[in-house]
Amino acid sequence: MTNARQVLRSTAVRRYLASTALASVGHNMLVTVLFKQAFDITGNELDIGILGLAQFVPAVMLVLVSGWVADRYDRRRVASLFMFGRVLCAVALVFYSRWEPGTVWPLFLIALALGASDAMMTPARRSIPPLICTQEEFPQVIALWTATFTGSAIVGPVLGGLLYSIGPSLAYGLSAGLGFVAILPMLGIVYVREPERVIERPTLAAALEGLKFVRRTPIVLASISLDLFAVLFGGAVALIPAVASERLGVGDIAYGWLRAAPGVGAAVMAIWLAVRPVQRRVGPTLLWVVAAFGAGTMVFGLTHNYVVAFLALVVLSAADMVSMYIRGSIVPLVTPDDQLGRVSAVEGVFIGASNELGAFESGVTARAFGLPWSIAGGGFLTILVAGSFAALFPSLRRVDTFTELDPKRRQQTDPSGLSRTDD
Repeated sequence: MTNARQVLRSTAVRRYLASTALASVGHNMLVTVLFKQAFDITGNELDIGILGLAQFVPAVMLVLVSGWVADRYDRRRVASLFMFGRVLCAVALVFYSRWEPGTVWPLFLIALALGASDAMMTPARRSIPPLICTQEEFPQVIALWTATFTGSAIVGPVLGGLLYSIGPSLAYGLSAGLGFVAILPMLGIVYVREPERVIERPTLAAALEGLKFVRRTPIVLASISLDLFAVLFGGAVALIPAVASERLGVGDIAYGWLRAAPGVGAAVMAIWLAVRPVQRRVGPTLLWVVAAFGAGTMVFGLTHNYVVAFLALVVLSAADMVSMYIRGSIVPLVTPDDQLGRVSAVEGVFIGASNELGAFESGVTARAFGLPWSIAGGGFLTILVAGSFAALFPSLRRVDTFTELDPKRRQQTDPSGLSRTDD
């Protein structure tokens, strides 16, 4: 079996991971400060939700365009172009912060532009890994990517909390600089194989192909919709600024560490997965870790203790990391290369719905029912979602190994969309 050291010998893989690390540190720093700044200005949890909604709406509006663009044009250049859009949003936040702001509506507009950049960038960037490695190496590349991505989720929030205590414009400026530097290794990636690109003119039918593929492939539909409903209800991370202030009574630096706690859990688990990737009982493992995510969310919502809250975030994010790793391997393995951008765009809407729309849902329910029961109730619903998917999608529950999903082995398929292999 290919190990991490062998995969890292590839220059293309190293450049992809370097770009991911730089961009993700900057983005996590920006989001940490953005949410905290908005809450500090108004003291209203609903504003956190509106920021999440503003980031989510463009993903829905652009889903038919973003996926087709990723399948039609060079994914490295498309990703780089819209990474630069992120940089411009960070620069706009620098100017906003220097004006000594007293209103939050400019933050909503910038969040909308940030969401549009992410909506166009994500399908292209997520479709690159299958092109820079062999199929045997792919799960290992995904494990390294998740380790890099989540390690950035530690560094970014910690830096964000520290720099926010000095001045938000400093954090936004560093985010812009990191985002710009991240473009360079992205443009320098050399593919192992060239993708099969869409060559026809843009049509509604071509744009809808990704959505049609998801609908007619139960294993893909189950994988990405499980994340949608689980994180939609369990969106505890979005409310960390309110929890830190109202329930735990801690300052900006402690808030930064609390915001980094999900990255700690995810990074530790990602390192473990890079060394010991999931090889058997893939489907059942996915369902169990989603339930564990819900349980951790409930604990975070009900505790008044900073250490318990920190550990709960570590646990729930470690569980979510396993979920991300499994889903991140299933979807590209099942999807034809010339449709991967469009399928990734659809998946991006699901992920955005679970994260940004989940932040909106959390803000609304916290305003209506109170902070603790909003979070704990969402965690309970997440556990119910995991149990429901185990019953509704037996095809997901029966997945044992990733090799079952290899298109070369799926010459005959059963109605569930899984391959028939000899025992």
